[in-house]
Amino acid sequence: MSTDSNSTDLANGRNYGDGDASFQTAGGEPGIRQLVDAFYNSMESLSQAAAIRAMHPDDLLVSRDKLTLFLCGWLGGPKLFREKYGPIQIPHAHKHLVIGSPERDAWLACMQQALAQQNYPQLFQDYLMREFFRPADRSRTAD
Repeated sequence: MSTDSNSTDLANGRNYGDGDASFQTAGGEPGIRQLVDAFYNSMESLSQAAAIRAMHPDDLLVSRDKLTLFLCGWLGGPKLFREKYGPIQIPHAHKHLVIGSPERDAWLACMQQALAQQNYPQLFQDYLMREFFRPADRSRTAD
């Protein structure tokens, strides 16, 4: 994750992306789990997300766990995904799926809706959406 002058965590003066500032702002693992639950709930409810929902198993328990643990490390916290599931490269992990711009945008819409349900500062939500765009876009396998 990157830092820039528009990404200051006003609670402690650190930039988002600096050490564990983003992980802490997100509420640690419990806060990230709450975000991920809201994300998958959005995926199940937004009509534009039907195609990406269909890429997942019926039971989302493991998907929720994987995304939670991945985000913990991605946001500067402990590398829990690696500990439990091994190393991951986001584009490589999604190469078997047909992901174009519509699927990327649907994923981002689910995340935007999930972020809006969290008690995160708007600056942090904006920062996360900028950061989420990069791996979402790199995961495209079509168009």
